[in-house]
Amino acid sequence: MNIKKTFQFYNAFLLSVVVFSVSLTSYAQKGSKHISSMKPNIVYILADDMGYGELGSYGQEKIETPNLDQLAKRGKRFTQHYAYPVCAPSRYLLMTGQNSGKAFIRGNHEWADRGDVWNFKAMEDNPYLEGQYPIPDSTITIAKILKKAGYTTALVGKWGLGAPMTAGTPNNQGFDYFYGYICQRQDHTYYSGHLWENNNRVPLDNRIVDPNIELPKDLDPLDEKNYEKYQQKDYAPDYLIKAALKFIDKSKDKPFFLYYPSPLPHVSLQAPKDLVAYYHKKFGDEKPFLGGSYFPCRYPHATYAAMITLLDQQVGQIIKKLKDKGVYDNTIIMFCSDNGPAYNAGVDPTFFKSAGPFNGEYGWGKGFLREGGIREPFLVSWPGKIQEGSTSNLISATIDMVPTFCDLLNLKVPKHVDGISILPTILAKGKQTGRNYLYFEYPEYGGQQAIRIGNWKGIRLDMLKGNSKWSLYDLATDQTEQHDVAAQHPEIIKKMKAISKKEHHTPELSRFEIPVLENEAK
Repeated sequence: MNIKKTFQFYNAFLLSVVVFSVSLTSYAQKGSKHISSMKPNIVYILADDMGYGELGSYGQEKIETPNLDQLAKRGKRFTQHYAYPVCAPSRYLLMTGQNSGKAFIRGNHEWADRGDVWNFKAMEDNPYLEGQYPIPDSTITIAKILKKAGYTTALVGKWGLGAPMTAGTPNNQGFDYFYGYICQRQDHTYYSGHLWENNNRVPLDNRIVDPNIELPKDLDPLDEKNYEKYQQKDYAPDYLIKAALKFIDKSKDKPFFLYYPSPLPHVSLQAPKDLVAYYHKKFGDEKPFLGGSYFPCRYPHATYAAMITLLDQQVGQIIKKLKDKGVYDNTIIMFCSDNGPAYNAGVDPTFFKSAGPFNGEYGWGKGFLREGGIREPFLVSWPGKIQEGSTSNLISATIDMVPTFCDLLNLKVPKHVDGISILPTILAKGKQTGRNYLYFEYPEYGGQQAIRIGNWKGIRLDMLKGNSKWSLYDLATDQTEQHDVAAQHPEIIKKMKAISKKEHHTPELSRFEIPVLENEAK
């Protein structure tokens, strides 16, 4: 897509601004007169590709996460919380509260008709190649809702829902301040050529190196020195945490929403040397990852653990900053992950038991609607408001965040939202509205669909090959989804078929169509 067409696309979205602003204002006005001047600050931290079992509070034994474990002790730990199989659509569901049968973004859309979007040097030369397919300007996001309710809003980290100079940039989607990766391809290296601050590029002192390389065959793969060239000067996560802490400094005197979607621990495997050395000593020697799809890494186990511990340390820095500024007691902190663990580029979900009691390997972790791919750790802390060390088995999801925040601030929930407020469960106060089911559809990795009704989990795989057969699992007795009991429970399958017909809407973007679902909807 050339520059002229890009601006035409952008201007078309902007036509809806006036109508949308009036609509969004009506959502915010309902409870505005009743909101206390002491509105709580909200910090939502999102890990990237972290599995259900990669925190100590969820059973992890090899990776150390002391700050997040303390967060669990000071608050509530959810055991049945769901996200989505991959990055961009998972973030869209979080931002909008829509389920994936209605969502505008249902898969990773790299908007490849613009040009060579996977060429890192080309992206560095031409910002129009960065970013993913943009969400419309009319999208009602968490940030827009909170901004209308009087919050200062910031996104520090990875976005993935738009490209530069389009309606899908964070600043056009309700965020007063943005710093980080606008493009999820860019964070395949932690030594990128730049980050973004609002609508401006901020250069980093790094060479532009495509991560899709292999260690040269004439080099000794066991020699650490041969991997040094994959570590450069400006490590992006260092700049992200500095921006987040600076935002808290500036916003401490008024209610703020900090969305911190860290790129950690998404591959490539790159981490500070001291943390890698710590885990190398702890784990001992190991087989190197020689590259190909991502940067080579001498100690993949040690580096992966170091990346998660680094994120944990950053959580500790955020908490310390909140305490230093005297706003910790009036801040809700939430922590989750966008999807299950990866299985490539040196990541070893079996070694770490990354998905906890579930399977985290290919076909079961990231990219799949199995429990290991979508069930995530979810922690909530609010001093004096949440019972310390409590646990909830409520079936919840990232789509519940929009209604939960609206409930917290006495705002009307937008009509498009499919989630429910889980505030009564978070606070152990009031009556928790039950949910009849959770619905998922995912057009990639063969085309998939899943529905959870109570302890029943129905799933369909390989739908792009024409498969329409449901498998059914009782998660109360079979949480690893090993025993298909669909034949014994036709009444449950009948319910799932009815839910599928109700919740599936033909996607606005044809690339997200699953023909089986389109045919069943006729």
